[in-house]
Amino acid sequence: MTNPKPSRKEAILQALVEILETEPGARITTAGLARAVGVTEAALYRHFPSKRKMFEALVDFAEDTVFSRCQLILQEQEDVQVRLKQLLRLVLVFAERNPGLCRVLTGEALSGENEALRKRASQFFERLETQARQILKEGEIRQGLRPYPSAPRAADWLMTFLEGRIQRFVRSGFSRAPSAEFEEQWPMLAKNLWPGD
Repeated sequence: MTNPKPSRKEAILQALVEILETEPGARITTAGLARAVGVTEAALYRHFPSKRKMFEALVDFAEDTVFSRCQLILQEQEDVQVRLKQLLRLVLVFAERNPGLCRVLTGEALSGENEALRKRASQFFERLETQARQILKEGEIRQGLRPYPSAPRAADWLMTFLEGRIQRFVRSGFSRAPSAEFEEQWPMLAKNLWPGD
C-alpha cells in the first residue's frame, strides 16, 4: 500500500525540516523554500502567511506528537519510575527521528528570528518540565517515592539531561544519537532522583 501524497502544507513543512537537517547554518528564505517545494513564493504564502508561521507549525507538530504519546504513557503506566523512563526515551527517540526539528526546538535555527518565536519554541521544554514535575509529585503521593531534593529540582535536572542530549545531537551534525546508551544511563539517573530508595 502506498502512502497518500502529503498535502501542500505538509510538503512545505517537510521541505523546511529537510533543509534544516541537511544545510545547518544556512539562512532559510521563502524563495529557497519555494524552490525546494517546487512552488512559487505566492503559493507558499497561501499556506503560511509568514516564515514564523511555518516554524510555529513545526513546534505544534512536535508538541502534538510528543504530548499525545505522553498521555498514552500516563494511561498505561502506574509506576513513576517507568513513566519517567518512558517519557525520557520518547523525547530522545523523537529527537533522533526528527533532526531538522531539533534545530528549531533548541533555538539554533531561530537565531535572527523574532523573539516571540524563540519563546514559542522554548515552551516545548517548559511543558515537558511541567509534565515531569507532575509525574514526580504523583509518585511521591502514590508510591512514597520522594525525589531528591524536591520534585521541581528533580524535574529541572531531568530537563538539563534531555536538553543536553538533544543539543549535543545538533552540535555533532546529528552523528551522536540522543538515545544512545540511554538504557545504561537510566539506572544512574533513577539512583540520583531517588537516592534513598
